[in-house]
Amino acid sequence: MMMPKKVKYRKQQRGRMAGKAWRGSSISFGDYGLKSLQCAWITDRQIEAARVAMTRSIKRGGKVWIRLFPDKPITKKPAETRMGKGKGAPEQWVAVIRPGKILFEMEGVDRATASAAMALAADKLPIRTKFISRDDGE
Repeated sequence: MMMPKKVKYRKQQRGRMAGKAWRGSSISFGDYGLKSLQCAWITDRQIEAARVAMTRSIKRGGKVWIRLFPDKPITKKPAETRMGKGKGAPEQWVAVIRPGKILFEMEGVDRATASAAMALAADKLPIRTKFISRDDGE
């Protein structure tokens, strides 16, 4: 699973998810991309599932870029624990996604193959997404 090698602080506050993505909102590397249309936390497991679905679909043709990284720790207290006694232990890692962020990019395959692969990846994610290409002007 994806996670940072080292972090300055083990636990983080939840923060706000409002607003749009200004950085990472245009295709930089490939010809096709998957753009988010909602705010969400995407876990390391969801990112990996989407990556596997995409790479299996294109059958070793083309190149895939993952444009998101789970660098936010999510804590959880054990089941049947009373209130208080501090914040729980870090449980998993998530990436904070805002509308407009490019999640994955791809090149080296035709548009139909890329669209089908991105659709499979989008089914693994908890948000609505949109398939875009460099020549669409987005």
